[in-house]
Amino acid sequence: MRKVKLAQDENLSFKISHQLLPQDQQRIDLYFSLPVEMGINPSTLNAEDYFYSNIKSHSAYYSDQLHLPLVRSRFISQRFDQENKGEESDYRLNLNLFSYQLRIALDADIKQTLKLKSAEEFYPAAIELVEQIASLVKKLRRYTPPNSKLSSFFENADNYLSWHIEQSFLKLLTKGPKSSDFSVEREFLLAVCRDENNYRIDCKYNSQVTLDDPNRITNKMRLLQRLIEYGVVFKKQTRYLDLNLKRLVRGGVTAVIMAFVMVLVLNARSSFTEVTVALIAFLGVIYGLRETFKEDLTSLIWRKIQKGRPKWQNLFRHSVNKKRILSQTLWLEYISSKDLPKTVNELLQQRRQQNKQAARLFHFRCDNKVLAKEFLPGYDEIQQQMFFNLTPFVRFLKKGAGRLYNLDGQKISSQAVERRYQINLILRNIDKQGEHLQRFKITLNRSEIVNIEAMSVAEVN
Repeated sequence: MRKVKLAQDENLSFKISHQLLPQDQQRIDLYFSLPVEMGINPSTLNAEDYFYSNIKSHSAYYSDQLHLPLVRSRFISQRFDQENKGEESDYRLNLNLFSYQLRIALDADIKQTLKLKSAEEFYPAAIELVEQIASLVKKLRRYTPPNSKLSSFFENADNYLSWHIEQSFLKLLTKGPKSSDFSVEREFLLAVCRDENNYRIDCKYNSQVTLDDPNRITNKMRLLQRLIEYGVVFKKQTRYLDLNLKRLVRGGVTAVIMAFVMVLVLNARSSFTEVTVALIAFLGVIYGLRETFKEDLTSLIWRKIQKGRPKWQNLFRHSVNKKRILSQTLWLEYISSKDLPKTVNELLQQRRQQNKQAARLFHFRCDNKVLAKEFLPGYDEIQQQMFFNLTPFVRFLKKGAGRLYNLDGQKISSQAVERRYQINLILRNIDKQGEHLQRFKITLNRSEIVNIEAMSVAEVN
């Protein structure tokens, strides 16, 4: 079974990531159990506002094969080696596929290398990684486009990759183990970083003003990163599904109330033979009641109709040919305990007794459907990521809980303590192979997620 992964993203956000095959279908449910003392409810946090501001989706081609960039680079080199310039969009797409996959592979290998704690394992792995990257970049730079219209695409990609390679290996050396026995290997890695820096200077990719300002150079590279994602990261279009139904409900309620008001007005006109102060006051009361109850009645009926219905649809298209790749149908709403599926409720009840406090349930659902029958050559999967920002959840939290006192002999000491809150989260994944459930315990304070701990697991086939 392709399991969905949950991991912390930034200080107050986490991400859900998973892979999808061509014509694949998958359902993901998130059940948040929010302690009542956090102050989260429909009055303080509107579900639609939270969706638009704090839930982001990202979808792109994906492969975990390190040799894939080599395939891409050979494909690019063959185009120009044969003087087959092709179209501008084709060149840009092939170049971006190579650049994007190279960045992903490098990040994954850097992370894997940092797990090696002994210098005897770390430095040989780092040297091997440098040699692989150097070979791939050399093949890319060997075939620069002769067409001036295409050279800007190459320069942007080359500039970003050079900078990212330098930053990645500097990070690797900073966080890796230190040992005087491997000074030669360390100097070799530093030389590679210097060479990349000098290469960008020789190519005049960045102005001196930009180089002198860390913020400017970082923001420029973020822009270049987004440029190389063109054609690889899909373009998202979000559509609100119930817009016309909402208009129909509002119009129907207005029509019913107006008919009732007109009946009262006509009866009032027949009771009063002439315009008087009493008639004017009575009509004023009628129209006042209409305005008062129209919105309340509309909201009540709309909540009843909308409960359990999908609210949004995300449609992901290929950036170049505009073909539809993936469709997402989304739900987000507050629910009661009786709305919990049996398997989810059973897993939630496995908590210790002291953790079973009064809570508000918040449900997110995403149905994924891959529309494409096949992907670009070399890619067998697409990666779907969803990011959830918990900043609105901590808005009403208290900053601290005072001090903790300790007695050590005749001496009393104290230390400041912070107040922490705990969210129980059930992640449910349903696909053709069955149902997979995982409970997570998210501990957070006002400034960050302190810890995300995976707890109980359940499988239903």
